[in-house]
Amino acid sequence: MSDLQINTSQDAAISWTCRHTWKRSSINTLWCLLGCSIGDFGTILFFQLNEIPFPMLGIMTLAIINGLITSIVLETIILSRQMNLRAAFSTATGMSLISMISMEVAMNTVDVIFAGGVLVLWVIPFMLLAGFITPLPYNYYRLKKYNLACH
Repeated sequence: MSDLQINTSQDAAISWTCRHTWKRSSINTLWCLLGCSIGDFGTILFFQLNEIPFPMLGIMTLAIINGLITSIVLETIILSRQMNLRAAFSTATGMSLISMISMEVAMNTVDVIFAGGVLVLWVIPFMLLAGFITPLPYNYYRLKKYNLACH
């Protein structure tokens, strides 16, 4: 077996070289990143601009929760063009929480390490890059193995 394949429980190999799947999982991840970053950045910025005395861990936890919520809302809006609103919401809430949580944790970890939890312009590209790269292999794997996409 090459180093670009992994064994699964069904003894089938997953190829990590499919350009089509990488492209589709990248687009799905970008949509998720957009939704997550709206809630995440908005929360951090709200506390920062209003100078609310709140522990950094608390702010980051709220940022993660709000990022998950805005991602689900954005996904529901996108899917409502293809299906009724109830089905769209159900699909959106069924997205991979593993992917979204890993994205959020990666973004906030970068912010804390490089900017001390303060949202500054120069750290945002690094946060977005970490938020994109972290869940991408999982999203690829999920799409390849189960043909399940977040978006």
